[in-house]
Amino acid sequence: MKKAWWKESVVYQIYPRSFMDSNGDGIGDIQGIISRLDYLKKLGIDVVWLSPVYKSPNDDNGYDISDYRDIMDEFGTMQDWEHMLEEMHKRGIKLVMDLVVNHTSDEHPWFVESRKSKGSPYRDYYIWRPGVDGKEPTDWTASFGGSSWQYDNATGEYYLHMFSKKQPDLNWENPSVRREIYDMIRFWLDKGVDGFRMDVINMISKKEFLSSYEDFKNGNIHNKEYHPNGERVHDFLQEMNREVLSAYDILTVGECPGVTPEQARLYTAEERHELNMVFQFEHMSLDKQPGKRKWDLKPLDLHDLKENLTKWQKSLGEQGWNSLYWNNHDQPRIVSRFGNDKEYRTESAKMLATLLHMMQGTPYIYQGEEIGMTNVRFETIEEYKDIETSNIYRDRVDKQGLNPKEVMESIYAKSRDNGRTPMQWTSGPHAGFTTGTPWIRANPNYKEINVARALEDANSVFYHYKKLIELRKRHEIIVYGSYDLILEDHDSIFAYTRKLGKEELLVLNNFYQQETVFTLPPDIQFHSKELLISNYTVDVNQDIKEFLLRPYESRVYKLSR
Repeated sequence: MKKAWWKESVVYQIYPRSFMDSNGDGIGDIQGIISRLDYLKKLGIDVVWLSPVYKSPNDDNGYDISDYRDIMDEFGTMQDWEHMLEEMHKRGIKLVMDLVVNHTSDEHPWFVESRKSKGSPYRDYYIWRPGVDGKEPTDWTASFGGSSWQYDNATGEYYLHMFSKKQPDLNWENPSVRREIYDMIRFWLDKGVDGFRMDVINMISKKEFLSSYEDFKNGNIHNKEYHPNGERVHDFLQEMNREVLSAYDILTVGECPGVTPEQARLYTAEERHELNMVFQFEHMSLDKQPGKRKWDLKPLDLHDLKENLTKWQKSLGEQGWNSLYWNNHDQPRIVSRFGNDKEYRTESAKMLATLLHMMQGTPYIYQGEEIGMTNVRFETIEEYKDIETSNIYRDRVDKQGLNPKEVMESIYAKSRDNGRTPMQWTSGPHAGFTTGTPWIRANPNYKEINVARALEDANSVFYHYKKLIELRKRHEIIVYGSYDLILEDHDSIFAYTRKLGKEELLVLNNFYQQETVFTLPPDIQFHSKELLISNYTVDVNQDIKEFLLRPYESRVYKLSR
């Protein structure tokens, strides 16, 4: 397997609005990030993925961009950004920016011109269609609810938006659009950016659904469900790589909803020259009812998780590369989701970290994950700021008449705001995030769960993450070793091996709070063992052929054959 710096790195995602506020306006900013870079250096982070800081009206918290080459006033200036990049690079930390090019804001100058007239030179930068029989061109539903088509009075046509109506989709079939985007990418790379996380990048090709006026006029595609991974997406990404990306030594990761392992290999296989890795979401859908939306909850089945993560490990092990994550700005907190955020918060947070970081792939840590931050339970829907959360509440309570308490339970479990409450730095007011009033309220448990306390406790979740990162840098097998699931049918233990040369790792995780017996499979032979990491005190001389795993206990042994 070819080695690369981005395979050996650990990435930390910063959601700037909630990370650190430097000026007391209640909104995190770039100077706030700069003030906390030594903290990230202490943790051992190699790369920061920074969620969007571009100019934006903030309909979707920065993922609706009105100017790709400027910084949002709330976050600072371009000079602040350049200072931040310089300070990151001084500390050996690389910077990955969000690339949001499936759509823009409706306030972007391209769209402002596009909607003025059908003859505008920017008209074809977006996807405009007439209605069909007085209705929308298709019955596609936007990701945030409602129709994916918005009628515009100025020209009497509809424009496509797969997310908010203030996020019109770009028309990637237009070569001028692609040239503009590639030029913008080059602008940031020439400033020194070390890569991109590409927002919903597998949705940029829609040709097969939007082929001609005749299709619409005849109703041929009405009721046809929209799917990502369109027929030209690989052409576009290969062109992007050829025109821009290949000239730089960077990390690229594509957010690809609905991608399968077979499709992921097409995006990430080295010889195809597209992306380094993708974010897939299958494991993030295992605690929802099949065929339903994420709000329709069901308990996680450990067998499903083992099967899913193993499928991805085996599928991309030789012909691509995995991204490893539990949390991000769109996901709830993993310790509340798959762990136990009450009496076993520390143990289960460490177990989940070990389970993920010992797999093959590039690990991503989301801000606050490394101190075991939890989901929040705001009392009223008005305290939630996320557009998706507000829309689902209105849809299910106001339109469908569902029980508000039951809808709120779904929101408590799955709202994106679970990951967006302010970073908990101290036990002081607003968790030390701001001296003003935060844009969203801090989780009330910040007095017990915060960075200051974590740094003072040698057994904290923070130091467990720090050790996991150190181990990855010391042991090549963690990065490049092959993966094999063991104890596949065990109801409580998620265990696997990693192998490289004559070395082998044995990774053991009790996924639940009940004690359970681990029995070493007879085909695992070794002449010496070394305990690399654990979340309980362990006798290093203990015989590991059979022993009791405590609640959420996790151990990693290095075996020599």
